[in-house]
Amino acid sequence: MSNRNSLKTKLVASPYIVWSVLFIIAPLIFVVYYSFTDASGAFTFENISALSKYTPTFLRSIWFGIVATLICLVIAFPLAYFISQTSEKVQRTMVMLVMLPMWMSFLIRTYSWMALLQDTGIINSLLGKIGINPIHMINTEGAVILGMVYNFLPYMILPIYTVMAKLDYSMVEACQDLGGNRLTVIRRCILPMSMPGIVSGITMVFVPSVSTFYISQKLGGGSFDLIGDVIERQFQQSYNYNLGASLSLVLMVLILISMAVMNRFSGDEEGMVI
Repeated sequence: MSNRNSLKTKLVASPYIVWSVLFIIAPLIFVVYYSFTDASGAFTFENISALSKYTPTFLRSIWFGIVATLICLVIAFPLAYFISQTSEKVQRTMVMLVMLPMWMSFLIRTYSWMALLQDTGIINSLLGKIGINPIHMINTEGAVILGMVYNFLPYMILPIYTVMAKLDYSMVEACQDLGGNRLTVIRRCILPMSMPGIVSGITMVFVPSVSTFYISQKLGGGSFDLIGDVIERQFQQSYNYNLGASLSLVLMVLILISMAVMNRFSGDEEGMVI
């Protein structure tokens, strides 16, 4: 009987195993292979040694990712807490509103911000009508970070809200009974219990922020490169797959390190993001 159940389990898991091999493991093997070979297929370290000139680009990408993630966290935590304190009907409505932008194409959302931030866009037109000189917003670092925050904010709100909605509020009431004010309750009780959601949200925002290229191209106007822009050019324009693969390999390593750090800070298995 146990052998039969074991066979059924393996059959059920087999599609996932095949999918993982084809779309996760095999691509990673190809990335590693191209990273350490040249155009002729010969083994080389030239691609890895050439990465040093892209150090400023890596640092800029990490910095933008950190700033966008922190802004998302500052916005998402109080918003998720507020949603979790409402009735179930209101919670469903507000969660739907948070997810609503995600139903639209990523490209359309980014193009919409281009229309808003242009020198002759909607925002500057409104400023002009009230007597304020136009502000140059498009093709700036601030515009890129704004695009990251707007596109990835739901990925921070939803995991934090999910954890907060399941909190044991008897512990919150105990904190209040012991004389804790609202700030103390949030800092000493709600925040620690929400860490699994916070860790998941940070990872879900930081990873795409570091690797994005479309936002920086459209809202940054090519004024500066992020690592995603460099990788995209190597594959789509220069056709230097080996250098593009080595850049992708380093980016994956950085992402894995950040996820490992987040797991370390999560403190328990519920916060695991790998």
